[in-house]
Amino acid sequence: MAVIFEKSVRGRRGVRLPASDVPEPPPLPAECRRSADAELCELSELDVVRHFTWLSRRNYGVDTGFYPLGSCTMKYNPKILEDVARLEGFASLHPFLPQLRHGGMLVQGALQALYDLEQLPCEITRMKAFTLQPLAGAHGELTGMMLVAAYHRDSGRRKTEVIVPDEAHGTNPASASIAGFRTISVPTNPATGMLDLGALERLMGDETAAIMVTNPNTLGIFNTHIRDVVEIAHKYGALVYYDGANLNAVLGKFRPGDVGIDVMHVNLHKTFGTPHGGGGPGAGPVGVSEELAPYLPVSRVVKRSDNTYALDYDYPKSIGYIAPFYANFLVCLKAYAYILLLGKEGLVDASETAVLNANYLMTALKEDYDLPYNRLCKHEFVLSARKQAERGVRAMDIAKALIDEGFHPPTVYFPLIVKESLMIEPTETESKETLDAFIEAMKKIAKMAAEDPQSILRAPVSTPVSRPDEVKAAREMDVVYART
Repeated sequence: MAVIFEKSVRGRRGVRLPASDVPEPPPLPAECRRSADAELCELSELDVVRHFTWLSRRNYGVDTGFYPLGSCTMKYNPKILEDVARLEGFASLHPFLPQLRHGGMLVQGALQALYDLEQLPCEITRMKAFTLQPLAGAHGELTGMMLVAAYHRDSGRRKTEVIVPDEAHGTNPASASIAGFRTISVPTNPATGMLDLGALERLMGDETAAIMVTNPNTLGIFNTHIRDVVEIAHKYGALVYYDGANLNAVLGKFRPGDVGIDVMHVNLHKTFGTPHGGGGPGAGPVGVSEELAPYLPVSRVVKRSDNTYALDYDYPKSIGYIAPFYANFLVCLKAYAYILLLGKEGLVDASETAVLNANYLMTALKEDYDLPYNRLCKHEFVLSARKQAERGVRAMDIAKALIDEGFHPPTVYFPLIVKESLMIEPTETESKETLDAFIEAMKKIAKMAAEDPQSILRAPVSTPVSRPDEVKAAREMDVVYART
C-alpha cells in the first residue's frame, strides 16, 4: 500500500503547458523564494486516477454496504437530495447577498426554504421555534445549553448544575461543561433501562439548571416516564433538554413539545436524510419553547407582511452568533427536500420500519448473544458479548470478524453501562435480505467464538491492513511520510 509520494517519478508530468508569451514579472525578493523546489508528487494523469480509484475501492460507506452503527444512524441518503443541493440557484449564491439592497430580493427562494424548514420541525416536534444555525448535533447541544444559561441568567436565578443520565451520548456532559455548568450523572434503572426517577429526584436542587435526556435512549428504549421527568425538573425551576439524536424512531408517534420539553436539537443526518461521516458538513437545528424563543441565535428568518422574507437581527436577548452566515445551507436544503419528498405518511413509515428492523435483528440474535434489556426496542438495541468474552472473544474481536464477513462493525463499548456492548441500528433503509445476511454473519461469529476462538482473534484477514497493535499505534503515532 504505497502512498502517492512513493509512486512519484522525477520529471513525470500530468500536463504540459505551452511556453508563455507573456513577459515574466519581476522575481520575488530572495528572502521570499524557496531555496529548493517544493516536494510535490510528479505523476501522470493516469497514475493519479488509478491511485485514487484504487483507494476508493478500499473505502467503506453506506453506498457500498450495510453500516449498522448504533447511535449514529448511518442510513442511505437519496441521491435526489444531492441534485437539489446542486441546483445553481442555490449552490451559486454568495453568502453576502441577503445583506444587499432591495431587501435581499436576490435570495428570496433560499430564505423561503430556510423559513419553511424552520416551520416543519416545529410541527414535527411541537416546539415553538427553531434555529437552523448549529453546524452539528453536538453544536446544537452547546447552543441549547447556552440558551439554558441565558434564560436562567435573565431570570436572575443562580443555576450551576446540569444532570445527565449515565446512558447519555458523551457529547451531552461535554456540551454542558463548555457552557459553564457542572455536570452530575444520574443512573439508569437496571430493571427497566430507563432513567431512575427516584435517583433523579434526590439529585435535583435549587442549583439545577437543566436535565439532558435522550429518548429513546442509547439502549434503544423509550422512556415512558418522560412526562414525569419534565414535571420533576420544572418543580425545581430547571429546564429539560431533549437530545433529539434518536428522533428517527418516533416520527409521528411522539412530539417532545407535547410533554413540556424546553429545548432540543435534531440531527438532520440521522433523521432527515442528509450525509453523515467524513467530518461533515452537518447540521443540528435547535428548537425551543415559547419562553426560550427570545434567546435564539441571530439572524432569524422572518416572513414580512408583503410575503417576502428577510434576515432579522432585532432580538436583544439573543445569545448572538453561533455560526457564520446561516449555517450549512445546502445540508439544510437536503433535509427540506427529504421532508417534502416523504411527507407525513412517509416519515411515519420510516420510523415504523426502523423500529421493525431493529426488533427483527434483536429477536434473531438474542439467543446467540447476551441481551441486557430483553424488551421491545425502538430504532436500535444493545447486545453484550459477555458470553463470548468468557472464551476470550471480546466485542472488539467480533467487530473485526464482521469486517471479514463484508459488514461494517456496529458501535462497540457504548453505552458504557453495558459491558462488552454491541450497539446495533439497522435503520429503515435496509432490505430484509441484507438484515438476514447480517444475522447469518453474527450467528456464524458466535459459533466460531464458541468452537474456535483463535480464528476470531486473527480477524480481519481480508483487508489491506489486518490487525495492528492499536495501543502501540495510539501511543507511538507515526503519520509523517519522509521522502528519500
